[in-house]
Amino acid sequence: MTPDSLTLRDGRTVLRVERPLPHPPEKVWRALTTPEHLAQWFPSTVRLDLREGGEIVFDDGDTRGVVTALEPPRLFAFSWGDSDHLRWEVHPADGGSVLVLHHAFTDRFGAASFATGWSACVEGLSQVLAGEEPAPTVDMTTRHEEYVRAFDLDAPRIEGDTVRIERQLTAPADAARPLLEPSGIAGGPVRWDLVEGTGHGARLVAVATGPFDVPLPEAARLLRARVQEIAATLAVAPARP
Repeated sequence: MTPDSLTLRDGRTVLRVERPLPHPPEKVWRALTTPEHLAQWFPSTVRLDLREGGEIVFDDGDTRGVVTALEPPRLFAFSWGDSDHLRWEVHPADGGSVLVLHHAFTDRFGAASFATGWSACVEGLSQVLAGEEPAPTVDMTTRHEEYVRAFDLDAPRIEGDTVRIERQLTAPADAARPLLEPSGIAGGPVRWDLVEGTGHGARLVAVATGPFDVPLPEAARLLRARVQEIAATLAVAPARP
């Protein structure tokens, strides 16, 4: 998998995606900023006033944004709704360009879904630039799980005698619910909740409360292992029609 990264900046999580493209910056720029080109690979339909401070309208108009920076053919940045910000950079390189995306958002636990989606979108962009029909060449569920591991997104959080794990799944709540056993972890009860998530799956929130029969770090490890088992089972389950 490509070495994408996840950092924290000004209270928001920032995903960085970088891809080489065998096309000149001007060609990549048109694909980034022209609605008819965006419609072929971007995850939303877009209407935009291409100037700094110009408005962007996504999909049916319920979500809007503003162009925050514009330096053709190098930089295109804009807000998307109230909490997301995208910064696209096009750098000239031998044989073409290097495309860099910084996506800032507040939902850290959705980072694997965002990274998976943008990875597929940028691959689609590359295919469009090559005159091909955009289509992912990797399994999206597998890629999502790779990002969870790469970004350590299922790490437990310990507060007092409580262990909490929030984990984005790759299947809906109906598929996950039968896997949530009422038994506890190391003598401590576990509360399992399924809430709305990002991508095509539910968000699992597991909270184990001590005292435990083992040291707290070991209880955290056991809870994480159980959450990982649930996620792995769902990742290989056949998709429902």
